[in-house]
Amino acid sequence: MASHIGFPTALFYYSHYPFWLAFFNRLGIEVVTSPKTTKAILDDGSREAVADACIPIKLYHGHVLTLKDKVDAIFIPRMVKINRRTTFCPKFLGLPDMVRASLPHLPPIIDLQVDASRGLLGFWPTCRGLADLLGRTRREAWSAYLEGRHHHHAYQKLLQAGYLPLQAMAKLRGETVDAPARTPGSLNLAVLGYPYQVYDQYISLDIIGKLKKLQVNIWTMEMINPARLYRLSGRLPKRLFWHYSNLVLGAAYYYLRQENIDGIIHVTAFGCGPDAMVDKIMELDIRKFSRGQIPFMSVSIDEQTGDAGITTRLEAFIDMLHQKRRGNR
Repeated sequence: MASHIGFPTALFYYSHYPFWLAFFNRLGIEVVTSPKTTKAILDDGSREAVADACIPIKLYHGHVLTLKDKVDAIFIPRMVKINRRTTFCPKFLGLPDMVRASLPHLPPIIDLQVDASRGLLGFWPTCRGLADLLGRTRREAWSAYLEGRHHHHAYQKLLQAGYLPLQAMAKLRGETVDAPARTPGSLNLAVLGYPYQVYDQYISLDIIGKLKKLQVNIWTMEMINPARLYRLSGRLPKRLFWHYSNLVLGAAYYYLRQENIDGIIHVTAFGCGPDAMVDKIMELDIRKFSRGQIPFMSVSIDEQTGDAGITTRLEAFIDMLHQKRRGNR
């Protein structure tokens, strides 16, 4: 029976880790996370993953490798649906199989399916299956599930209050974290994208940190209630198939309605098919609904993206926004 379960700090980590941490801890199981992304982790993952994988998938392989000798099992759920409307992209669906096929000598992989399309209790069927697998009773599983839900809701409230994911997780652990603050008179930028691309400081080249140094107020997708994002994504003639894609577009439509937003940046992964569609739809709809009044910049990331190039583009974008604001006075 596993007493130490590995949880890679990539992909759905930024969305669901607080739930699973609370769930496993309530069952008396220690959760071991992989370290922050480094060049070595990304290089290892890129070397082992399938050639046509996008950078987040390659990175996930690297994070799994850092855990393989430290835990009794690795938790890689097969993410199918967490609502009745959208699914996860094919690489999420096949993630446990890709990892098994690409990385030898791993500890057991716990790959129970997450599919909330058939019921109203979200992760409960997966939690019940985990309890059976880990030798726990249904009553223990239910108690752990409720604990996970409590932590997840607390996490969502912190995100919607303006905390970034890592800050919110630290606050849930009881650490002292400064409350979110906005600087009056500063530019307001919506930085949108899949959370595992935006918040991984290494592969995003710390875009959020760079913008904060440029005295910009940051607004993100996670600061909006997910139910509202789904409603806003209904502005599309037909919703996209993919979970995160609809959330990102919903966030774009939300911020287009906010008078204080000076510009929108989309962080996208080179080689991601769904993301390429989201990027183009976002570009066209921002141009259409704002009548060209809200500047838009797309930042594509992969293993070769350079820090200096991103910094230069961000500085140029911010300078343009300042000029635009001065011209409107």
